[in-house]
Amino acid sequence: MKIEILGMGCPKCKKTTQNAQQAVEELGIDAEIIKVEELEKITEYGVMMTPALVIDGEVKVAGKIPSKQDIMNWIEEKK
Repeated sequence: MKIEILGMGCPKCKKTTQNAQQAVEELGIDAEIIKVEELEKITEYGVMMTPALVIDGEVKVAGKIPSKQDIMNWIEEKK
């Protein structure tokens, strides 16, 4: 599983990354968490507001910090 955090490194982006890491750890899954900070790559997803979270190429949320539980639910849907 590939989880991408889209954002320029702001505090909200860091919190999103932290929530994603905690969700992966609690579920005990093997997932690659990647931070995407290049504006070109972010806009390729059609994202205009950050932070954004992408799981396996699908944008799950943009413009707000997803909770750890939200991320866990999205990961479970992908299994």
